Amino acid sequence: MQHDPAILRTLAASARRSSRRPWLALLSALFDLAQGQAELLRHSERNWASATFAGTRHTVALAFSGATAIAAGEELIAALPDHEFAIPGQLVADAAVLSVDQVALPQPCMVVELGLLLLEEA
Repeated sequence: MQHDPAILRTLAASARRSSRRPWLALLSALFDLAQGQAELLRHSERNWASATFAGTRHTVALAFSGATAIAAGEELIAALPDHEFAIPGQLVADAAVLSVDQVALPQPCMVVELGLLLLEEA
């Protein structure tokens, strides 16, 4: 299942207007990074805080089905640690690949689980 980039942009624009919860803009940025080849399996968000910062911790699982999608997923894995996210009001302080599972049969598929920490900009 692929996602229509126009719909994601519309949803992300809506999320930017109400930047209280950054999850939609984050997912839109991840789908862009995945070149529109990912299927969202799950997303979780929980509040996070330290003595000086507040934000949210996100766990995202994406599936890539087929050779073209898997290639896009591998590019996402390579690009994620250094990617500069543009999420209004948020700073992505940490972005990591938590796990990668691949299956060859009956159809090539890769599931990537990501962990991201977003901090609220002052």
